[in-house]
Amino acid sequence: MLRSIPSPTVSALEIGPFTIYLYALCIITGIAFAIWLGDKRFRVVAPHGASVVSEVAITAVPFGIIGGRLYHVISSPAQYFGSNGNPVDALKIWQGGLGIWGAIALGTVAAALRYRMLAKRIELPAFAYFMDALAPGVLFAQAIGRFGNWFNIELFGRPLDAPWALEVPLPSRPASFVEFSTFHPTFLYEAIWCTILALVLIRCKQRLYPGQIFTLYVLGYCLARIGIEMLRIDQANELFGLRINVWVAICVAVGACFVFAKLNKDGADNLR
Repeated sequence: MLRSIPSPTVSALEIGPFTIYLYALCIITGIAFAIWLGDKRFRVVAPHGASVVSEVAITAVPFGIIGGRLYHVISSPAQYFGSNGNPVDALKIWQGGLGIWGAIALGTVAAALRYRMLAKRIELPAFAYFMDALAPGVLFAQAIGRFGNWFNIELFGRPLDAPWALEVPLPSRPASFVEFSTFHPTFLYEAIWCTILALVLIRCKQRLYPGQIFTLYVLGYCLARIGIEMLRIDQANELFGLRINVWVAICVAVGACFVFAKLNKDGADNLR
């Protein structure tokens, strides 16, 4: 019987002169799946928009990755600009470190601008329909991408003695936890939650107004992220005793609640 989840022994594959980093492979696989599912869902509301999702992705994905990396570097400056840091490492995305808040924020802005340009060429529904179509796929992408953290043996939680605990080799343990060998697999918790939430959103087709599915994605993810952040033991900046990511998740969740309520009011008013 499996007593713990083993950590991978490799984080990259050497194929001739090429090196394939498994973290990057997980991210790319997740993005590809999100584009495929988003296109399938979007064509339900826009049958003539078969190539819209992929065209928007060409712009939004690079900006999302840049935004995610910028957020990670800004929120963890000591890792790259501290006494033991190396600024060049900020460019090494394959080693891990993409903040979902920055990725969604900058990726959404880029997607909105690109979508507006396409809407001038072909008739498209409101951008809210596009975001609703993408939401479940983005969640699946996040779930797949979290396994990249597993390959990098990073972002695990507090020590845990359970069959689902993650076995972490000594070199990857924080200095203050070297006596422990198994930890909370927070990457797995987030992957499971994202998958469940994506399936729930796929079923949410009735009684929701445009934009509310995406808002529920944001809200649901934030609520889970608050709990997961409480378990993590990797170094992070804090404010009033809480990790910065916890405060960000709380603020974004509150904002999502207001947006959901406003969309509900606007949608109801439009039906009168």
